[in-house]
Amino acid sequence: MDIVFRGATVVDGTGAPGRIADVGVAEGRIAEIGPRVTGGRVIDAHGLVLCPGFIDMHSHSDLQVLASPDHLAKVSQGVTCEVLGQDGLSYAPVDDEVLATLRKQLAGWNDDPPGFDWDWRSVGEYLDRLDRGIAVNAAYLVPQGTVRMLHVGWDDRPATESEMDAMKSTVDTSLTEGAFGLSSGLTYTPGMYADTGELVQLCRVVGARGGYYSPHHRSYGAGALEAYAEMVDVSQRSGCPLHLAHATMNFPVNEGRAGELLTLLDQAIEAGADVTLDSYPYLPGATYLSALLPSWVSAGGPDAAVARLSDVDTRERIRAEMEETGSDGNHGVPIDWRAIEINGVRGAHNGHLVGRSVAESAAAQGVAPAQLYFDVLVDERLGTSCLMHVGHEDNVRAIMRHRTHTGGSDGLLVGDRPHPRAWGTFPRYLGRYVRELGVLGLEECVAHLTGRPARRLGLTDRGLVREGLAADLVLFDPLSIADTATFEQPRQRATGLPYVLVNGVPVIDDDRPTGAVPGGSLRRGSK
Repeated sequence: MDIVFRGATVVDGTGAPGRIADVGVAEGRIAEIGPRVTGGRVIDAHGLVLCPGFIDMHSHSDLQVLASPDHLAKVSQGVTCEVLGQDGLSYAPVDDEVLATLRKQLAGWNDDPPGFDWDWRSVGEYLDRLDRGIAVNAAYLVPQGTVRMLHVGWDDRPATESEMDAMKSTVDTSLTEGAFGLSSGLTYTPGMYADTGELVQLCRVVGARGGYYSPHHRSYGAGALEAYAEMVDVSQRSGCPLHLAHATMNFPVNEGRAGELLTLLDQAIEAGADVTLDSYPYLPGATYLSALLPSWVSAGGPDAAVARLSDVDTRERIRAEMEETGSDGNHGVPIDWRAIEINGVRGAHNGHLVGRSVAESAAAQGVAPAQLYFDVLVDERLGTSCLMHVGHEDNVRAIMRHRTHTGGSDGLLVGDRPHPRAWGTFPRYLGRYVRELGVLGLEECVAHLTGRPARRLGLTDRGLVREGLAADLVLFDPLSIADTATFEQPRQRATGLPYVLVNGVPVIDDDRPTGAVPGGSLRRGSK
């Protein structure tokens, strides 16, 4: 053995009760589980829980996992695998023009590091880049918005037949290269310009290849239930399994309505649909600030959006739609500037805006909130990020209890004050919602974070503590595990996770980061 965990309470990821056992690791795999495993380095695990590494089903580390391969934010909270390519927008497959546009559009999510080597264009090439060495394992979803950008551009119109064929071919090729499925961001341009029929056609390709569809659907606000129902319809018509991204019911119009969503999903499952979901255990959401704009503002791409935002008459049209009608970018709800907190800026001269709502900053400057919002977006060339304080605790708790629930951080790693979920999601589940509140049982919660997402991904060699499987393992103290990241101090490590192994290699060793990069890409259909 390379490592033996002595006397651990093994919680294996199936939901079964924990049991005391030794677990031996050799050559990157779980070699033996039993009453007395010998040999190698022995780690005293009495009183601690040994479980599979956590699988982050919704991650936005696409760029930062390459820029900072030790990936401390994730390994320090026990994440050993994450799913990239989310919300229909990521950096593969692309050509030079699309990549240049995405670097502008996604700067608020991932930054645009100077001097970074963008040496890939296809999904396969991106996965090859991950294989040069990262701390975690990573799966990838084909981003539908990026694919539409590649073949249709930024026009708000139906795809032509030839464009549709090109998109289907690109999705099929990306699946062949190892992608696990398709994602959408249907409140983000240009992906939101696709109608239901277009999504069905793409999902038929995905379903036929054994992948799944993970949409950020068209509304988490005024039209939330209708938006969820559309995604179920897409799944049923296409025959493609459905995994609902960061599933929740937000904004005042949806307070206390999680039960309606869960009833909708239960009815679909009972009718034969294959549906799962993920969520994060926090109330605020996070995105780039320009995402709140009406979709028509972004037609033509980021430069066209900045031009519209610079025009006085167009600004008034945008303001009226955002404040009075409710833009599709703000989920059909009239915007409450008090709920929109700027948490990341690109220019140091805008640092005074960070940690304050748009309403607060506007009042301090004696201007209307919409004016400050427009001015910041133009000045920052759309590279600003924000928090949206629109969630409800009762909805969060109800959804995490659902039988198909998995965990996803939706974490953004850049900005002055990124959402603390990027550093704290998984310990928060086990500390706050298991130990403190009892919303979930320990074994049940571990299954939500490990075995269940592994099944959705179709992983056969990890996600459980079982002999012969990859040694992605977390040893934690059930009495002290906790998130410490806050909205004021978001880049703080969790406590109570002294050991994390990825492919048998410690990335956290006796509570110390090792800097090891034993991870790489996972590719659909292969180990």
